[in-house]
Amino acid sequence: MTISTKPQLIEKESIPSLFFPSIPVEKTQEDLKILVRKLRRSMMLGNVHRTKMRIQFKDEEGLKEVRTTIWAVGDRNIVLKKGVLIPINRIVDVIL
Repeated sequence: MTISTKPQLIEKESIPSLFFPSIPVEKTQEDLKILVRKLRRSMMLGNVHRTKMRIQFKDEEGLKEVRTTIWAVGDRNIVLKKGVLIPINRIVDVIL
């Protein structure tokens, strides 16, 4: 996946105040499968090695990036520290 615009870097603490549209970010079924695999791998790295990931996602305003560990990957959301959620259908990419 390539990203054409530079994301706005934000702190994880500001994520709960963001609005996420219910419409998914455009990606193919194959891209979605790859993303879920990357999320699960990132979760394992975060839980075992405390490795921080670059998570790029879109809220109602545009592309954002947060650098943090992923604690859990569910069916619809990922969970960050302190129960912060990001909808999987709004995630563009996860970068080590």
